[in-house]
Amino acid sequence: MIANSTSDATDVARTRIGVIGVGQIGKIHLDNYRAAPNVEVVAIADTDEAEARRVAAEYDIESLYRDARELLARDDIEAVDVCLHNNLHRPYTVAALEAGKHVYCEKPMAGAYCDAAAMLDAARACGKMLSIQLSTLFSRETRAAKQLIDNGNLGRLYHARSTGFRRRGRPFVDGYGTARFVQREIAAGGALFDMGVYHVANMLYLLGNPEVRSITGKTYQETEMDATRRASSGYDVEELGVGFVRLADNVTLDIIESWAIHMNAFEGSFVVGGDGGVRLDPFGFFQNIGDLELDCRADLDSFDYRLHNVHDMGDAYDSPQHHWAAALQGRAPLLPTAEIALNTMLISEGIYLSDRLGREVTADEVRAASQSTAIMQSLIG
Repeated sequence: MIANSTSDATDVARTRIGVIGVGQIGKIHLDNYRAAPNVEVVAIADTDEAEARRVAAEYDIESLYRDARELLARDDIEAVDVCLHNNLHRPYTVAALEAGKHVYCEKPMAGAYCDAAAMLDAARACGKMLSIQLSTLFSRETRAAKQLIDNGNLGRLYHARSTGFRRRGRPFVDGYGTARFVQREIAAGGALFDMGVYHVANMLYLLGNPEVRSITGKTYQETEMDATRRASSGYDVEELGVGFVRLADNVTLDIIESWAIHMNAFEGSFVVGGDGGVRLDPFGFFQNIGDLELDCRADLDSFDYRLHNVHDMGDAYDSPQHHWAAALQGRAPLLPTAEIALNTMLISEGIYLSDRLGREVTADEVRAASQSTAIMQSLIG
C-alpha cells in the first residue's frame, strides 16, 4: 500500500460517474468526488425528485432521473455509486455491473452474505471492478498500522480486537436519521451492520483478510429509549453485538460494537503479534524488549506528509472516493474492499446465526443458512 503509485492526476482523462441515491450518505460521497481530481458526477437517480433537483443544483450535476435504468443506459458513464439502504445493494449493483459499469457500493456490502457473494460473482463474471465503502481503511491510523505490519514490526500476528462505541447513538430513536435504519426489513441489521462493518473490516484488512473458520456471538437490545420513538420506529435490530471469531493460521478476533450502552468509551481496536502490538485509537505501538516495556506514540502528520511527498502517493488514498477514482483512472491498484467486505458479512451473519442457535457456528454453516434479504424491486432510484 505504501509503494509508489502512478498517482499524478494531471494528465488523465476525466472519469464520469453516476450516483444512485442522494440522501445523507450520497451527499458525503458527492463531497468527496467534488474534491477528487478529474472526476465528474454527471448524473444522479433518486425517487425524491425535489431533493434530487436541489442536490443537482448544489453540486452542478447535469442530469437527474427517477428511474435508475435511464442512468444505467448511458454509454458515457463509466462507473456507478450505489448509495441506498442495505437490502437494495444487490439488485442495483448487479444491474449496474450487467450494464457494463464499474460499481462502488455503500457498506455493508448487502443485507445477507449470499447477496454479497452474488455481487462479487457478478463483478467477476462481468469483468468489472467492485468496491465497497470501507472508509476506515484510508485513515492515517490504519495506514500507519499497515506499514508497521508489512515491515514485520509486529512479528506473526495472532489476535485482533474490533471495537466500536456509541453511548446513545441509535439512528432515529436517539434523534438523527430515519426509522429505516432500525428496521430489519430495510437495514437487515443494527450496530453490527451500521458501524461494526467498518471496524471488523479494518481488522480483517490489517490481518491480511484471513479465511473465517467459525464464529460465536450474541446480540442485545436492552437500553431504554424514548417510548414514542420506539413505537413509531419499528425498531427490531440489535444495539449491541459481541463475537469471537476463529480465523485461519491460529488467528483470532474478538468484537464488541455498541449503538447504546451504559458505559464510557471503549479502548480502540488493536492487533497484536509475537513481536509487538498496535492500537488504532489512540494510535500507539507497543513492544516488550528485554526488561523494557515500550509504549510508542507517532507523529501521524509527518507520516501523512511523507506518504504524499516522499512516496508520491498523491491523492490515491485520501478518501474512499479518491481511491475509487484513482483505481478507475489506472493510477492505483484497487484495494480488495469487496473481498474484505464479503468476509465481514460472513462474520456478522455468523454472529446472528450463533445467537439464534445458542452455539458456535462454522463458516460453512453460515454460508448454507444465508438467505437473501434483497428487495428485488424495479430500478426506480
